[in-house]
Amino acid sequence: MKILVAGGNGYIGSHTLIQLIKNHSFEVVSIDNLSRSQLGTMDRIEKITGEKVMNYNVDLCDKNALFPVIEKEGKIDGIIHFAAFKSVPESIEKPYKYYKNNINSLTNLLDACEQFHIQHFIFSSSCSVYGKVATLPVTEETPIGKALSPYAHTKQIGEDIIQAYAHQHSDFKAIILRYFNPIGADMSGQNGEIVSDEPHSNLMQIIMQTVRSNNKTLTVYGKDYDTRDGSCIRDYIHVTDIADAHVKAIEASTNGTISRPCEIFNLGTGQGITVLEILNAFEKITGKKLNYKIGPRRAGDLPAIYSDSKKAKQILGWECKYNVEDMILSAWKWEQELFQHL
Repeated sequence: MKILVAGGNGYIGSHTLIQLIKNHSFEVVSIDNLSRSQLGTMDRIEKITGEKVMNYNVDLCDKNALFPVIEKEGKIDGIIHFAAFKSVPESIEKPYKYYKNNINSLTNLLDACEQFHIQHFIFSSSCSVYGKVATLPVTEETPIGKALSPYAHTKQIGEDIIQAYAHQHSDFKAIILRYFNPIGADMSGQNGEIVSDEPHSNLMQIIMQTVRSNNKTLTVYGKDYDTRDGSCIRDYIHVTDIADAHVKAIEASTNGTISRPCEIFNLGTGQGITVLEILNAFEKITGKKLNYKIGPRRAGDLPAIYSDSKKAKQILGWECKYNVEDMILSAWKWEQELFQHL
């Protein structure tokens, strides 16, 4: 089967390409305009897997550029859609940019599914769709609350659009994966997240920037939450576990395991960890002292959120393989690899 990965040069997209190739059941192709990624990702994927992946440098918001690519590739069985802007702080600062990009890219891909008869669609969603939750852990039945950022709102809208499309097309199946906080890198240390100056909210990215620059101070946003140590609690999950879930999802969609038009799954470890606990674990595992300070709460941040992912285990046969130590060690190994080439 041929799978189109939208956003294949990105952090989670690139790891998913690696896992799809290792599965040996899929032919893969990527579309990514490099607006939030860099050249060199496909070379790293080839180094790890031995397989060269074609990437088309196309903006998904440009339908006139997108459709010829899909037509050229011939029969595509499924799409895994990662390509979206994802920074909560940036979305608060530039909301229209997020609505324009994240919604238009999605509707164009769904138009392509209709025109080219692509029957399987996996959507990269987020635990942020739940908003401020009343009870923990979060299950798929947890009510969807008011979005705390434009980014989260685009994911809510995206889910609604996909469900509406799926229910109107009897030959189409969609799986929405709501994941929590991916960190870490490929266990080989040869692929991970590229630290850039772009706005971001990934804690491990911020940690690595802090380590690199002796003058940079990491800010912990809030130490007065009702948590173990006053900092936010998140469900950190290894990026390869997230990637494996996408492989399981496309398998379940194509082999008949999924019968409903659209299914939704949480992806998390089920274990909440505070920001300060991650920082302390990083210092202990790597021996590197982090320069950090306590700052005010940040707009759009939840005090605590972590998952119940039993549904993914029961239906997709998916569960996490990696722990917090693996997340930190793999990220640190990738940082060492990356630093050699700077």
